[in-house]
Amino acid sequence: MTEDITIRRKRLIHRSRYTGMKETDLLLGGFAGKYLGDFSMQELDIYEALLEAGDPNIYVWAVGREPVPEEYQTSVMKKLQEYGQHELARND
Repeated sequence: MTEDITIRRKRLIHRSRYTGMKETDLLLGGFAGKYLGDFSMQELDIYEALLEAGDPNIYVWAVGREPVPEEYQTSVMKKLQEYGQHELARND
């Protein structure tokens, strides 16, 4: 049985807000709340695979501290990086 897209979005938003690392909770929680409602199933697949990379990795890639590995260079990561840069600039 496949998961309903609405339930999947809610699950991913919750997972994004409670990653275990406060900085990533704020970054991914805000990003998920803003974008996941409009994501297609394919984008949700990409986002869910990204979450498997672990929050310390996701954070350093999103804020540009480390290069993004090729397998995570996706439209979703680009959107997350843009969001992360905007949030960093806003909080400075």
